[in-house]
Amino acid sequence: MRKNNHSEVSQIQDRRDQDLYGGLIRLHILHHASKGPVFGLWFIEELGRHGYKLSPGTLYPLLHGLERKGYLRSTNERTGKSSRRMYEATPPGRKALLAARQKVSELFGELLEEE
Repeated sequence: MRKNNHSEVSQIQDRRDQDLYGGLIRLHILHHASKGPVFGLWFIEELGRHGYKLSPGTLYPLLHGLERKGYLRSTNERTGKSSRRMYEATPPGRKALLAARQKVSELFGELLEEE
């Protein structure tokens, strides 16, 4: 039987953490998409600045799921020979983000309050 090395254990923990933070990541995506059209690689870089390590194989299913639920709309933007899929929040996505702000604010207040 093969033992897990430190790297494999770390990757497993990252995936578990990713599951825990999934809602926050979706809200982060929705927040930026409500400010204007953004694309996948930009999200990977932006979320990376906040400590989230997402691969395209993780990010794109999240984006597609938000699109299927009606929170995001995507369009293909063509520049020269290349094209890029741009994501933008829909009115229901903006409404959901507004509702989530209150809930997140309450949660963070509880998490950060001193005992």
